[in-house]
Amino acid sequence: MPTISSLHIYPVKSLQGISLPHATLTTQGLAFDRQWMLVDAAGQFVTQRQLPALARIRTRLTSDSLILEHAGLPPLLIPLEIIPDKRCEVVVWRDTCVACEEDATVSQWLTQAVGHWQGNDLRLVRFAPGFTRPVDPNYLDGDSADTAFSDGYPFLIVSEASLAALNTQLLANGADPVPMERFRPNIVLNGMNAFGENACKTLTAADAGYSFTIRKPCQRCKVTTVDQHTGLIANPKEPLRTLTAMNPYSHLQGAYFGQNATLTTGTGSTIRTGDTLS
Repeated sequence: MPTISSLHIYPVKSLQGISLPHATLTTQGLAFDRQWMLVDAAGQFVTQRQLPALARIRTRLTSDSLILEHAGLPPLLIPLEIIPDKRCEVVVWRDTCVACEEDATVSQWLTQAVGHWQGNDLRLVRFAPGFTRPVDPNYLDGDSADTAFSDGYPFLIVSEASLAALNTQLLANGADPVPMERFRPNIVLNGMNAFGENACKTLTAADAGYSFTIRKPCQRCKVTTVDQHTGLIANPKEPLRTLTAMNPYSHLQGAYFGQNATLTTGTGSTIRTGDTLS
């Protein structure tokens, strides 16, 4: 049976992530995952797709603060308990969400870190308490689910064996292997065959009291080409070219890796590395 080998959150969408030994499960994902997002002057979300340099900004969480770090700048502390008063509408893909905008000093820090975007400062917004962003009902089989600022689903699950199989093919194609962080998963599994997650309908940790439902394969984008420490793109074609050639879905076109999932049971439960799933 598969076990959880690592857990990851990305408090600010498209900035560096944090590996954790355990996390609290919420309907929106692992606690604090993608609760913040960068937007432009019009409220449109901005990610590494537009600004690969965002990968150079590190994130940390303490008991009371979100901390952003970038070489050459003092760390930026954002209190967790102080929800900004300034509410605004922001757009992530096709969804309009209510958000709370962090103050101007945060925008100024971001501009020092990565520069202006389209002539203006980037803005940092927090997912508004009480707002619900539904997951696309077309993939929920009558269930309901919600998420924060993820691309569309609260959990992304990938197996170590799948990455090993991809890297074997990349090497065979004369390309460099890539680390798991390129795919920004939340839950990484070991103890299953390569792409075994693609055959799963559910994943349950009976002893820990939670379960997930697998909803749809995750289509990958150019973020997978970005070095998640330097923000550089050494090869703009890989791993997307190899994933497209390996695509196991006859009804889908493109590059796919990992599975999007929602929480079926266990809101408020603790998920831990080492948990066994079935």
